[in-house]
Amino acid sequence: MTLTNLGGWGASLPALSIDDRTRILDEVSSQFQGLSLTEMRGDREKLVARALPLVNAYLSRTGLQTTADEINTIAREVIARVGGLGFLEPLLRTDSGLSEVTLTPQGDVWILKKGAPSFEILPSKPSMTEAWRAVETLLAPLGRAVTEAAPSVDAKIPRQDGLAGGARVKIIHPVVAPGLGYPSVNIRLFEPKPVPPERMIEWGVAPKPVIDGLVDLVSKALRILVIGGTASGKTTLLSALCYGIPKEARVVKIEDPEEIWLDHPHVVTLEARPMQVGSSIVPYTLASAVDDAMRMSPKWLIVGEMRRGDAAAALFRAQMSDHPGLSTFHAEGPEAAVMRLNLLLYADVGIRAESAKEMFAQAIDLIVQVGWLNGKRAMLGVWEVDKALKAGNVQFQQLYAPGDMDLKSVSLERRL
Repeated sequence: MTLTNLGGWGASLPALSIDDRTRILDEVSSQFQGLSLTEMRGDREKLVARALPLVNAYLSRTGLQTTADEINTIAREVIARVGGLGFLEPLLRTDSGLSEVTLTPQGDVWILKKGAPSFEILPSKPSMTEAWRAVETLLAPLGRAVTEAAPSVDAKIPRQDGLAGGARVKIIHPVVAPGLGYPSVNIRLFEPKPVPPERMIEWGVAPKPVIDGLVDLVSKALRILVIGGTASGKTTLLSALCYGIPKEARVVKIEDPEEIWLDHPHVVTLEARPMQVGSSIVPYTLASAVDDAMRMSPKWLIVGEMRRGDAAAALFRAQMSDHPGLSTFHAEGPEAAVMRLNLLLYADVGIRAESAKEMFAQAIDLIVQVGWLNGKRAMLGVWEVDKALKAGNVQFQQLYAPGDMDLKSVSLERRL
């Protein structure tokens, strides 16, 4: 698939026609037929080195000319096609500069660049065969397939050298996502390495004193809930705040799927697992993981994102027993967070609003909201949670708002 300039990739395409590129890819790819799975998934740089002279030979034989950069790009596309990921391979590399990749049922490929508020469409489409081959390659290592009988599949891409730092994958079969016959694919890429607090400052998320102040509050064992909308940067900010956790602390991290990198030596990750269609294997939920974590002597608990009331109830119980923790939740403000958690706690666990609000106030010390401001990700506010309800409602004291240069003092006193 032909790619134009994707911020950070550097070069634009030379004047080779799409037909010329397609013929080169077809002919050179055919010379790699018969490779074993081990060879295809082995050292990709060696495979690229094998493809380069074949691309040059084709150009020499046909009289076509192009740049050395484009020859290298074509060689890599050949290996991507041979390996099965095809058009997806360059988009999933650590140097792609992307945070999300989607394929629509009409065959359009859309990308979301890191720090960008909106998706943009790529100029060309993969073939139907290439799209399905890429889906099969993503799912094959997991022993999974998307079919009419199992039309919705959740998967993950593990962390790999040269590729993304892991990714969350959602694939929907055309039987329930009608279009031109393409599968619907959504790939959320994770950061390939830990995100230090300095990056938050460089990106202008909040002033240095604010970021430093939050990291210091984490070191003092305050329990922090990071909220925001979809793709607002909740997990990235949470990763940066984790730098406040003492290096010697034992951390149990609970995610669905795993995406948070911690620069700590004593970390155990528990990953939720959905029940597979047609399988007798039971699911492993975030709530089960929190309950298990409590028997693992953690000093800190981290929950990647609370999506269900049972997970929230388990985490709140843990944090009410003085286990410091960090977690994320989808909500557009502190009051909205309380309301949504109330609904989830009642729907999934049967906890009524009065008790849910008490749990929230006792389990959470600070709320940090991230979102979009003037076209870029930013911290939209920090609130301290009052421990006593007022007229039956959770009360907040705002410690930071956009435009402030520092974090107001926290009145809570927490035991380390």
